[in-house]
Amino acid sequence: MKPEIIVVTGIFAAFVLLEILFTRFFNKPGQTRDDAIVEILSGSMLAVVTQPFVLIAGGLLAAFLLPNAENALIALPFVAQIALLLVFDDMTQYWWHRASHTIPWLYKLHRPHHNAEYLSVRVVYRNNFFYYLMMPGLWLSGALIYLGLGWAYACYVVVKMTVIIAAHSDVRWDAPLYKIKWLSPVMWIVERTISTPATHGAHHGKHASDGATNYKGNFGNLLFFWDVLFGTAKITRQYPEKMGVENLPETSIGEQLFWPLISVETEPNAVHAEGDTKVAPLAGH
Repeated sequence: MKPEIIVVTGIFAAFVLLEILFTRFFNKPGQTRDDAIVEILSGSMLAVVTQPFVLIAGGLLAAFLLPNAENALIALPFVAQIALLLVFDDMTQYWWHRASHTIPWLYKLHRPHHNAEYLSVRVVYRNNFFYYLMMPGLWLSGALIYLGLGWAYACYVVVKMTVIIAAHSDVRWDAPLYKIKWLSPVMWIVERTISTPATHGAHHGKHASDGATNYKGNFGNLLFFWDVLFGTAKITRQYPEKMGVENLPETSIGEQLFWPLISVETEPNAVHAEGDTKVAPLAGH
């Protein structure tokens, strides 16, 4: 097993332990039997199948298109390599995530992530199989590894996943820091740079009327800066009263994991989309 995988697994396990101790990891508010099944299967598929396949396939595609470019970027300064990963992985994931809240059929692939009525490390990897299979950032990361950014990617993915795991956890590490007056300027920078439980929690909120929820924004994964840059940021230092999505029809485990191969026929489909909750027909229905 690669060192970066061991480190990320250890960080994930640490947050699991914190949630067991402080926030009822096994008994989240509003959870159902289906939630646990979707989370276990989606996380397992990503780790064992989807992510390895896409990274390898992205590298092979780059090798086919650029057969003489292997390790062509290996001599770049480390900072420049990280900058490339931030743009081609993290920024493209921001736009992929934003599109998934705008385009009805793409939201069907992302809906499992928001279907849970709680925020937790349990939902970090909770998405449809095809959501990750089609994610541009993973394909581009595979190409960048082929071009020589393998070591930089290993370091980058540890930092990125640490931020994402911490931002999804309902152990709110940022909450006590907001209460320390002299830290306020530091937190002002932090919350505009990376995702935090407050800013990412706002994206998972259920009711826009609660003052904290911002399901039409706060799309950033590692860098919240993309939301600041592209005008989708909402920073309140508050947390939504409830998590989830309003006005969506019933779904199934199979549909959450493998739509469009498995589909629950419903008309219309409510989309938790950019701008507001909308009603839009599914493509093909």
